[in-house]
Amino acid sequence: MSRATRAILTDIEGTTSSLSFVAETLFPYARRRLADYVASHPNETAPILAEVGGDDPVATLIGWIDEDRKATPLKLLQGMIWAEGYADGTLVGHVYPDAAEALRRWHAEGLALYVYSSGSVAAQRLIFGHSIAGDLTPLFSGFFDTMTGAKLDAASYTKIAESIGLPVSAILFLSDHPGEIAAADAAGMATQLVSRDGGLGVATLGEVIVP
Repeated sequence: MSRATRAILTDIEGTTSSLSFVAETLFPYARRRLADYVASHPNETAPILAEVGGDDPVATLIGWIDEDRKATPLKLLQGMIWAEGYADGTLVGHVYPDAAEALRRWHAEGLALYVYSSGSVAAQRLIFGHSIAGDLTPLFSGFFDTMTGAKLDAASYTKIAESIGLPVSAILFLSDHPGEIAAADAAGMATQLVSRDGGLGVATLGEVIVP
């Protein structure tokens, strides 16, 4: 099969996985355990708290969770907390059945798959590694988070393409966020808006047409 696209870069929340899983399961889980986790893991969390700063970084982090702030220190700490929940079976990553099927099909067709999410790379590996569809991490060639850059900044997508080693135009980006789609499009990527609530984009990953 001859295609212009050689790789697919996908968002997670609202694209491969339910927004409600993140908002109603992952965020509350991290919020409830944050203070105790910091207290019981002082050495591991000290560098993260130093980045947060202030008189009470734990309270700041909890406030950031409530705001859904896309702050890298918060995402790193959330990923560490979630790792414990996935390890003991309390958490199981949500992935839409159509997303799991599409990812497996694209991988089998020889397309390289990558993730770009505001959640940390560690958190991304957890949701796909402990998903309801099984361990999907072998399907992916790489993961990117906000350490690469903001998802609304076109330069981030250019940087990802350089890291992957492909022309920007050879990568298809999937997201439910119109602003992210616009940024990737401005960088020269092919894009597809995923709108599971019946909006302008495709409703499932199974409906994505890979150019």
